Amino acid sequence: MFNKSDINWSLYLITDRIIAGDRNIVDIVRAAIQGGVTVVQMREKTATTSEMIDLGRELHNVTRDANVPLIVNDRVDIALAIQAEGVHVGPPDDMPASLARQLLGPNRILGVSAKSPEIALQARRDGADYVGVGDVYGTRSKADAGIPIGISGLKAVIEACPLPVVGIGGIHHGNISAVIEAGADGVSLISAIVGAADPEKAARELRQCIDQGRNGCIQ
Repeated sequence: MFNKSDINWSLYLITDRIIAGDRNIVDIVRAAIQGGVTVVQMREKTATTSEMIDLGRELHNVTRDANVPLIVNDRVDIALAIQAEGVHVGPPDDMPASLARQLLGPNRILGVSAKSPEIALQARRDGADYVGVGDVYGTRSKADAGIPIGISGLKAVIEACPLPVVGIGGIHHGNISAVIEAGADGVSLISAIVGAADPEKAARELRQCIDQGRNGCIQ
């Protein structure tokens, strides 16, 4: 298991085989890690359990070799079956975070979606290790994302909650620096990498934008 305090949340990739189209999602993830992705989440809302296990094992072979944690969206059973590093849940539809923590035990990573300080603080009480905060800018990949919270909403969570914060929702090259400058520990993306013609190049350029955002915070 990873030392949680050592995890680099900078560039958090979420998989989506629909956006990937006819390209192999495992190859995309491998290339993205080469470009600088630091965390991978397997999110497969339409796959069967057996398909998720097969894909999860393939992805875990890639992420484990690169020393990158693999997080499974929602499915604690899948995460345990493939020995993934963690699970991400999103209230109110997914498994409650407190129950996910009980099933995962203390050592695996637990992430929780949060769009307000109140939800983030409850996630912390329930045993979360980080929160995914958004929808920041508006996204087409999640139909129930709700009204974007913007940078001001992101800052409100960052200021209230001491957990690592990963911004999510409509983030791309043009606005990623603002998310980092707001104080986020990282950014979570789907389309900007999975939908890119060259995922490795896209990830590398996004990491450069993240570094620029951090430099902006320091100056």
